[in-house]
This record gives sequence, C-alpha cells and structure tokens, in this order.
Amino acid sequence: MKIIFMGTPDFAVYSLEALLEAGHELVAVVTVPDKKQGRGQKLRPSPVKQCALKHGLTLLQPESLRDETFREELKRLGAELFVVVAFKILPREVFGIPPLGTLNVHASLLPAYRGAAPINWAIINGERESGVTTMLIDARVDTGDILLQERVNITGDMNAGDLHDLLAPLGARLLVRTLEKLKRGEIKPQKQDNRLASRAPKLTAANTAIDFNRPADEVHNFIRGLSPYPGAYTFWRGQKLKILKAGVSSGEHTESRPGQIIRREKERLVVACNPGAVSLERLQLQGKRQMNVRDFLNGYPLKTGEVLIVTEMHG
Repeated sequence: MKIIFMGTPDFAVYSLEALLEAGHELVAVVTVPDKKQGRGQKLRPSPVKQCALKHGLTLLQPESLRDETFREELKRLGAELFVVVAFKILPREVFGIPPLGTLNVHASLLPAYRGAAPINWAIINGERESGVTTMLIDARVDTGDILLQERVNITGDMNAGDLHDLLAPLGARLLVRTLEKLKRGEIKPQKQDNRLASRAPKLTAANTAIDFNRPADEVHNFIRGLSPYPGAYTFWRGQKLKILKAGVSSGEHTESRPGQIIRREKERLVVACNPGAVSLERLQLQGKRQMNVRDFLNGYPLKTGEVLIVTEMHG
C-alpha cells in the first residue's frame, strides 16, 4: 500500500520499521518539530524522524496539523492510507483525507484505557492483562472501530518500561497483519462497547505523586506503573525524590504514619502505607542520577522515623 506514517516516540519506530520491511511504500513520514532537550537545550529530532532520515524517507514536521499547506501536501502525496502510532490527535480534515481511512495502533485492549498513557495506567491499576489494538480513527479519541487485537499477560514484577518493550514489537507485527487482512478484505471492523471504556489520561505532576495513604500493593503498582518514566515521586526534606523501584514488604503491621520510614536496611528502605508497607529499592533525588538504596544512603542520610510527603504543602 501507499502509506503516510505519523508518529513520534520509540514505540512508533517499531511499526515504521515493520512497514518498510513488509514492502509497503512509505510516501512520507509525519512527526513533531525538533524540540529543545537536556541541559544544553539543544534541538533534538524525534526517534521517528531519526528512523525516517536513516531510510531516506520524505519527512514532514508541521507546526500545526491544521495548516492548509500541510494538508495540501498530504493530498498531493496520494497515499491510500494513513497509519498513526503514538502521535497527536488528528483533526477530521486530516484523518479524512485518504480513501481507505486512517489506521491507529493503540497500546491497550480497547475500549479499555483510551488516552495518552495506556501502558502506565494498566500497571498502576493492577491489571493482569494488556495488549495492542489496531483501529480506524474517528472524531473522538480512541473510539473508532476495532480491526484486530493481540493480548499479553502482565506479571507482578513488570514495570511500564517492560510492558512498553513487549507491546511495541507486538503492535508492529499486528499492524502488518492488519494491513494484509485489510487488503484481502478479511477484516470486518467492530464497534467499541462504550460501556466497557476506561481512561488513560496524560501523566502530569498532579497524578504522578505517591500517596502513601493507600494500601501497600496499590503504592507498589503505582511506582512500577511510572517506572522508568516519568517516575513516581514524593518529597524528602523539601527535595523531590523519585522512586523507580519498590516491592511490597510482606507481613508488615505498623501503626506508623503513612510515608514514614520504618526501617533502614542495606538494600532497601521500608516505608509505611495504609495498610502495610513498601520497600524502596531504587531512588533518584531531583537533579541527581538514580541509585540503588545502598549507594543512596551513603550520600544522603535518610533516617528511620522521617516522613516522605506528597508535597511540601501537605507536610
């Protein structure tokens, strides 16, 4: 097929590479403009742009998806289908251009976890299963007709990075299979059951702060659901502290205040929840590198009895 591909992060690169390997004609790749990143604030291209340049593909980086010149260029390229993986929300005047429609690869089993962060929220909510869905884009976010789905199990020690690395190649393979079946007329799009829908909102400072006033297993799921990025956080002595790895400290019955450090051990810090406790194993103080607990305690004197808080105002 003649395809225009739209995507931004590493997750989308797997699908772009799979389309090329399967022999589809990529007439253009659309991605975000280069962004300033890091301490030097240097302009850096998206992973999808880097992949497109490596393969010598035509590249479009519009400032606005509603730009008339951009839309006219899309029409001129004459693609049969647009494929979108981890990109912006498309306006109707864009997703309605190709004759075969616009296909999306979404990292959940729709209608579950519609939104920007399905991988993270599936783990935060303690799901035992996730997967990928190919669907046709319509006017609302992640509500279009389902084409194919593939399921995977989520194990108790998986974090968001692990699930990402499982779903990215799975989604790429499902995309190629979906295109094959579409070309042969072997797929009947299925309407989503909105009664089963759940949301996966964008991750922000407001919804990534740890609430130790939750049961220990929920706190553990929250931490692994935000690891390695963006990282669940709390505050210690007024400094933002990310928790990147933790476990449930089984058999703990404590009357300590939620967030209070119950014990310091060589490889972990045991912190009270409500009920139970979690053992913190990998930490990162704001502006510093991440460390295991042993190395962290060599440089920072967290003491038994100190309390980790959600914000300084709540202290």
